[in-house]
Amino acid sequence: MKKVLIQNNEQLELVREEIRVSSLFSHPNLLPLLDHAIIAIKPTQEGSWNHEAYLLFPVHLDGTLLDNSNAMKAKKEFFSTSDVLQIFRQLCAGLKHMHGLVPPYAHNDVKPGNVLLTRRKGQAPIAILMDFGSARPARKQIRSRSEALQLQEWASEHCSAPFRAPELWDCPSDADIDERTDIWSLGCTLYAIMYGVSPFEYALGESGGSLQLAIINAQIKWPAGPKPPYPEALHQFVTWMLQPQAAVRPQIDDIIIHVDKLISKFSQ
Repeated sequence: MKKVLIQNNEQLELVREEIRVSSLFSHPNLLPLLDHAIIAIKPTQEGSWNHEAYLLFPVHLDGTLLDNSNAMKAKKEFFSTSDVLQIFRQLCAGLKHMHGLVPPYAHNDVKPGNVLLTRRKGQAPIAILMDFGSARPARKQIRSRSEALQLQEWASEHCSAPFRAPELWDCPSDADIDERTDIWSLGCTLYAIMYGVSPFEYALGESGGSLQLAIINAQIKWPAGPKPPYPEALHQFVTWMLQPQAAVRPQIDDIIIHVDKLISKFSQ
């Protein structure tokens, strides 16, 4: 049960939008909204009425990919190459459903904290993408400086910084934004399934380091991984998704074709 305290009309609209958008999706790798209620609350003093929203979702007891990664990092454990690819493949399936709608929807906040895992004996975990509070129609035509700044401001509130695409940090005044902002975040998430952090978080720890600069220049650093290390093909796969120019970044269908090739190559 997700409970949201609503104190103004803007917050009320955001929750209503999340409910509306969640109901558009129906896919095994997207967390379904089972039920919802918005309840008016009597003011204590002479104030306006507030609201509380209750959103009901299925429970996944193994927590998020972020929780799992943190626990594994503490034990110096890594997912196998096969599990990395199987978890990633399921996220791709969920995103394909969103990107395939008319109009296409972008999730806008793909990251390990928004991926639920369910572990299974002798099989790769089930992965489910959740939290559609930032999901919006993906395609936007930016035609002025003010529209570009408006998009950047929206992104700074709705898209987690270490996973945010370069065009959302520094949007040109003449740009066509599409669902490939999610592909960037997906590339960051694949890296995080492997190494437990976003590829650009190292910049936060450097004196004079800038997360934004590291992202805009796609400066990826590869940490020490498991022994034996992940195949170079996985690094190339991440790099392919993390192209600063959105126009040359692959679409979700391209990625699914490629991940299926990697799965048949590296599956045990």
